[in-house]
Amino acid sequence: MSHTLYEASVLRVQRCELAVPGSNPGMFEKAMKSGVDFIFLDLEDAVAPDDKIKARKNVIEALNDLDWKGHGVTISVRINGLDTQFMVRDVVDLVEQAGHRIDTILIPKVGVYADVYMVEAMLNQLEMQQGLKNRIGTEALIETALGMANVEDIARNGVSGRLEALHFGVADYAASNRARTTNIGGLNPDYPGDQWHAAISRMTVACRAYGLRPIDGPFGDIKDPDGYKLAAKRAAALGCEGKWAIHPSQIVLANDVFTPPAGEIEKAHRILAALAEAAAQGKGAAALDGRLIDAASARMANNVVKMAEAIAAKT
Repeated sequence: MSHTLYEASVLRVQRCELAVPGSNPGMFEKAMKSGVDFIFLDLEDAVAPDDKIKARKNVIEALNDLDWKGHGVTISVRINGLDTQFMVRDVVDLVEQAGHRIDTILIPKVGVYADVYMVEAMLNQLEMQQGLKNRIGTEALIETALGMANVEDIARNGVSGRLEALHFGVADYAASNRARTTNIGGLNPDYPGDQWHAAISRMTVACRAYGLRPIDGPFGDIKDPDGYKLAAKRAAALGCEGKWAIHPSQIVLANDVFTPPAGEIEKAHRILAALAEAAAQGKGAAALDGRLIDAASARMANNVVKMAEAIAAKT
């Protein structure tokens, strides 16, 4: 193992992240009670330009008035992009008026690390100004060709600041690459496989190298639960910890995929027990169910056990 190791700075259960438009306050309380791990209240793409300021006020009111923590929800806000006139007041008003209730800020369309740095510099000053005791994390949406080209640099530099997670924004990524696709997150039947595989894998490797959480983005067809679940399984197989939901019906699908099944947890415990017994006998490997297991098996088993424990503690 390299002497250069980046451990996860913040551990959170993020099996599913529900997107909730800030312009639709009627959805806030229902979302809070949905049983989802994570919610981001959206000020960006889901809000029309003429509704941006009102949406910001709605979100600040909801952050202060609703008991997110009491319902086991980690709460995030997706601000507007750095290339808009809304971003500055998004950050300033959110932190000044509700900073003590925010877990993370989701930064859209991150192209270079400097985009993250700008938001974090503002957070540093605002938290000092407000005397906040909680530290607001940041998460970055990788949803452009530029962002994917720089994803390793974004992850590497982010570990010294507040960055906790990278999200794959498939819709804008497809648009940025001028990719032909049938729907948001869906597969193109003319492509022999999964056209998002390389991008998600690259983002996931960058996350795992530098201690960040990789999160898969949306699946647009809410009437296709099987398609959603298959997309979630592909993301999980590549190492993602969770996936977005754009409709409450997708929450249970994501939770099912990203929660280790009982059989997998039981086997992980058996692997660790067998290797502990082998170590007591001076052996570095063991046999279990007719297969060789070793230190790498222990690391994989520990991943399963830790996730299961985190989910159990949350629920």
